[in-house]
Amino acid sequence: MSSGTRASVLTGQTLPELVRVADVDPDLLVTDFASAFAEDSSARRLAAAEVLFTGWGCPPLEAEALDRMPRLRAVVHAAGSIKHHVTQACWERGLLVSSAAAANALPVAEYTLAAILFANKRVLESAHAYRAARGPIDLFRRYPAVGNYRRTVGLVGASLIGRRVLDLLRPFDLRVLVHDPYADPAELAALGAEAVPLDELLGHSDVVSLHAPALPQTHLLMNASRLALMPDGATLVNTARGSLVDTAALTEELVSGRLHAVLDHTEPEVLPAVSPLYNLPNVLLTPHVAGSLGGELDRLAATAVEELERYALGLGFRHPVDPGRLTYSA
Repeated sequence: MSSGTRASVLTGQTLPELVRVADVDPDLLVTDFASAFAEDSSARRLAAAEVLFTGWGCPPLEAEALDRMPRLRAVVHAAGSIKHHVTQACWERGLLVSSAAAANALPVAEYTLAAILFANKRVLESAHAYRAARGPIDLFRRYPAVGNYRRTVGLVGASLIGRRVLDLLRPFDLRVLVHDPYADPAELAALGAEAVPLDELLGHSDVVSLHAPALPQTHLLMNASRLALMPDGATLVNTARGSLVDTAALTEELVSGRLHAVLDHTEPEVLPAVSPLYNLPNVLLTPHVAGSLGGELDRLAATAVEELERYALGLGFRHPVDPGRLTYSA
């Protein structure tokens, strides 16, 4: 992992647990395999390693590096997606892989829940109006249709995060639609949602929240024609990836005031300083804060350490990565 990741994830609370569970040198940090193998001491330790404990910034595990680690049997990732470092060579060698993606899903789902409830209540828009007026506002005239009672929420993707959002939405009197071509409609119904085609979801939802992975088939999924299907006043929430949305088309809709948006991810990741989205009263931009931050990182590390302990005890991972699902998951 990167040095910044180690400082953030392996805190004083988690590091003692890692040392308790595994025979590990907490001072050994590999950020680049070529450099690590060039140093005799770290090369010997890697050659003896049975498990790699990884995080953000882990270099790719290519065949050349794996050849230098003949005892390697597993990779335990203290973060979400493993696509950046677990290569095809890892699967060909039969390595076991675990990810803390389920732990990272919770804060994203919590952010999404807040975004949905605030969007239907028009909290952001009314706050801007109140700041501008600096006095009384006729709420009944200005916001005649606000509120969450029996509104419709559409989730695009029944991913780990999408399913956590479904769980968090259960206490509320909302109709929930889900579009996911790989999900079982009966399973979604058991979770309290209705499986529908994407265009139908877009046309009937007061809030549309994106939870699909960044794949070739999801690139610019929300293009101009699909955005046009959303009802006037609807809100788009994106905690997934910016590449799912046509930024120019969304900007046009938002500048017109027809749609609203809560965007934790955009394309590009940091919008140009001249983008109108920074100042629009119907847009909330956040700098990729939905995922694990601060104390939430302890949950990621704790999940990974628990997986490592299960491995040490001869138990299967609780959160294994299935290579067969990587073609349609993050």
